[in-house]
Formats: sequence, structure tokens, C-alpha cells
Amino acid sequence: MARRFGDRTAEMLGRLTVNPLKHIDPLGTVVVPLLMAWLGGFIFGWAKPVPVNPRNLRNPKKSMIAVAAAGPAANLLMALAWALLLRVLLLGGTAAETNFGFFVEMARIGVFFNVLLGVFNLFPIPPLDGGRVLRGLVPESIGNRLDAVEPFGLIILVALLALGLLGPILWPLIRVAQDVVFAIVGL
Repeated sequence: MARRFGDRTAEMLGRLTVNPLKHIDPLGTVVVPLLMAWLGGFIFGWAKPVPVNPRNLRNPKKSMIAVAAAGPAANLLMALAWALLLRVLLLGGTAAETNFGFFVEMARIGVFFNVLLGVFNLFPIPPLDGGRVLRGLVPESIGNRLDAVEPFGLIILVALLALGLLGPILWPLIRVAQDVVFAIVGL
């Protein structure tokens, strides 16, 4: 999306690839998940953010909204694709077929995790995509305050998660989004 609006930074850095090695963040992809597994908590992590230079965008403030929304939109499109596969499986297969249940469950998990990621990333705290979308929608004075919050965004998210405040906000939204995805494909 950034390239479409004039920024070729990710392309020049070789980040427009499906090669997972190019997207590994040593801390977010390796250390944090291993530490969480060792501590016995909920395992989560993150990949390197896709680099975007807003100064290269033709209309930085408006373009950044589309750039930030592209990730969650991709997750929701993938959820739709998994839901469509689920519908095809349920219409065409029978439980007696070899591996049928495995593929049905894989499709359901594909829907769930893509909806989860899409909704979570739209949460309006920088540096999540939702924070960047919000940054583009608000007046500059409020946007500057959001910029000041960004270095603490991960700490805020972990605190909300640890205090049990993030789930009650996100789970209803995830359920609604998942229901909408299933409804779109007729499930």
C-alpha cells in the first residue's frame, strides 16, 4: 500500500517478500515468545514492522491511514478466504473422508486467527495499525500526543493484557467480526 502511495522503502529493503526470515524481529519473534513459554504465560510475539517513510507518501497524513489499515484488511481478507474454504469443505465433504476433520478445523483456526490479528491490530494504541489510523484521523495537536504515547505502546498493551482489561474489550469485537465473516460466505 505504501508503494502505491509513493513510498518504496520496504521494496528497496527487500521486505516485499513472503520469505519469513526477512520479517523476523529478534526480540518479538524469538526472545519474547520463548520467555513467555518459559514463564508459562500466553505466548505472543510480533514480526518486524514493515518500514514506511511517510515523507515519501504523496499525501502523508491521508495515505498513512490506508497504509496502516492495509495489514488488518489483509487479515480480514484472509479470514474470508479461510471461511470460503470452510464452506466448500462443509458442502462437499463428509466426516468419513480421510483428514476431513483436520482440514475443517484448520479452516476454522485460519478464520479465527486472522480475525483475531485484524481486530487486535486495529486497537487504537500506537504502534499498532489502529493507532496509526487514529493518528491520521485526528487533528495534529491530538496526533502529537499519540506520537508521544507510541514509545510506551507495547508496555500499555502488555499492562492491559496482564490486568485482564484487553480481553473484555477485544473478545466481543472478535466474535462479531468472525460472525460477519461467516455470514458473508453463508455459514
